[in-house]
Amino acid sequence: MDARAGGGTAPENYDKHAFEPFAVTVDLAVLTLRAGVLHALLVERAQEPYAGHWALPGGFVLPDESAETAARRELAEETGLSDVSGLHLEQFRTYSEPDRDPRMRVVSVAFAALLPDAPEPHGGGDAAQARWLPYRAAGPLAFDHDRILADAHAHVGAGLERTSLATAFCPPEFTLGELQQVYETVWGTALDRPNFRRKVLAVPGFVTPVAGAARLTGGRGKPAALYRAGPAAALHPPLLRPVASPPGPPPREGHSA
Repeated sequence: MDARAGGGTAPENYDKHAFEPFAVTVDLAVLTLRAGVLHALLVERAQEPYAGHWALPGGFVLPDESAETAARRELAEETGLSDVSGLHLEQFRTYSEPDRDPRMRVVSVAFAALLPDAPEPHGGGDAAQARWLPYRAAGPLAFDHDRILADAHAHVGAGLERTSLATAFCPPEFTLGELQQVYETVWGTALDRPNFRRKVLAVPGFVTPVAGAARLTGGRGKPAALYRAGPAAALHPPLLRPVASPPGPPPREGHSA
């Protein structure tokens, strides 16, 4: 049978110890919005290396696990978040620099998620505690997790361009201003209100107007029209963010535990 068809065997005299062994880990960058501020899910490491430092949840992939299975197990063990409604983990990058872990050669598979209605985490396993902490105050982190978190931020920001996920962070009936605030918070940039409104209403199925409903939003203007999430899951055309304001990495500032 052709080995490429899944029935292959190891070559005769193949030495699996001929190469330096290395470990595979998973790291999870889970983001959410709390009180209008972008937050990241972080754990305080209970063990060396980097004991007492904040890090992304994660850990080693066991011999009988896939990376996806390991990611969900580590998330449940270290933060208590298991079977969370709306949690869609996306594998977005692999980190393989030889010196990224002081213990040995470690290759990490990174997952990202933007989670609405995020529950409170509870530390466990290798984590002394777990918290939602503001993204902009989330560094410096252990290992290369500052880089992973920044890359995850860019990844979920790009996801908002192509999907209707932003509506999940709005009330059941919302104004376009409230929807715009979600995009501005995740993307980290201010948007032109008329241009945003025009783009949203040009995407079929993105939002649905609530007939005859409006809400006062402050100021002297007329009440703002209300909308509901439409049936579209993917946005065609995508709602592109401004090219001049890409999301940057979190500043390397400490924060109190």
